[in-house]
Amino acid sequence: MNTKVSENGSLFSRIVAGCMNWGEWGANLTIDQSQKLIEDCIDIGVTTFDHADIYGHYTTEALFGSAIKDKSSLRKQIQLITKCGIRLVTPNRPDNKIKSYKTTKKYIIESVEQSLMNLQTDYIDMLLIHRPSPLMNPSEIAEAFEMLKSSGKVLNFGVSNFATSQFDMLNTSFPLQTNQIEISPLQLAPFIDGSLDQCIKHNIKPMAYSTLAGGKFFSKQPDEKVLRINKVVNSLADKYDTSPDQILTAWILKHPSGIVPIIGSTKINRIQSAVNSLSLQITDEEWFRIWEASKGEEVA
Repeated sequence: MNTKVSENGSLFSRIVAGCMNWGEWGANLTIDQSQKLIEDCIDIGVTTFDHADIYGHYTTEALFGSAIKDKSSLRKQIQLITKCGIRLVTPNRPDNKIKSYKTTKKYIIESVEQSLMNLQTDYIDMLLIHRPSPLMNPSEIAEAFEMLKSSGKVLNFGVSNFATSQFDMLNTSFPLQTNQIEISPLQLAPFIDGSLDQCIKHNIKPMAYSTLAGGKFFSKQPDEKVLRINKVVNSLADKYDTSPDQILTAWILKHPSGIVPIIGSTKINRIQSAVNSLSLQITDEEWFRIWEASKGEEVA
C-alpha cells in the first residue's frame, strides 16, 4: 500500500486522503469526527493526508492538528503533505489585499512555521509550492527548501500545478519529488502536455487531485461528455462487478508514471473504494474506450 514518489524520498500511502473538504470548505467536521476519520483511514492503509495552508480559509490545518494533538501515536503512523504560496483575501489574513502568489524565501519559511504550529507537529513530510508565480525566483525557493531540509522541518519537496517548463526551471536549482496536478477523464492535459512524461523521465511519481472531476461523473444533470464517459464506465463496472468510481480510479492508476490519487471525500467508504481500485486491472483497450469517450472521437 506504500510507495516512494521519488527514488530517495519517503514512503507515502498509495492512496492519499485529501483534506480540503474536511473543514469550512466542505463537511465542517468536528475535532472528534476528524480524529475518527484519521483513524479509519489508517485502518485501511491510507496514511498520507494532503493539506494546504489556505484550506478552509486557513483553518483546516488547525482542525487536523487538534484531532491528533492528544494522540501522539497518530503522528507516528501518518505522513503530512501541505502547500503554500497562495495568498487568499479572507478575514483570517487581513494583510492580504488581493488574491496573489508569493514564493519568497521569507514567505515560504514563515508559511511552514505556521503550518507546523497548526498541524501540531515538528516536521512536514512533503511541502509543495501550491501554484507557480510569475514572480518566482527558483534560487530563492531553493534556498528556502535547503534551510527547511537541513533543519529537519520538511523532509520532501515538490510543486503543484506547475507546467513542464516551470518544473524544469525550479528542478535545476533544487531536485523536486513530485508535481501535484489535476488528472481525470475530464482533464486529459497531463497525458499530452508532457507533465506525466516528465515525471517518468525524472523517476518521480505525480500526485493527482480531482480524479473524479469534483463529482461531475455523479451529477444529476451530466453534460454530453460526462454521459459518454459514464456509458463506458458503467459497462466496465458491470463487467468487473464493481462501482463506477473504482473504474475511474483504476483508469488513473494504470498509467506507467505511477500516479498517486488524492481522494477528497470525507466518507470512509469512498476512500475504501479507492483502495479497492488498487487490485483492479482494466485492459489497454478498455482504458482507450474511456479516453475515446472523453475526446468524442477515436485516436488518430
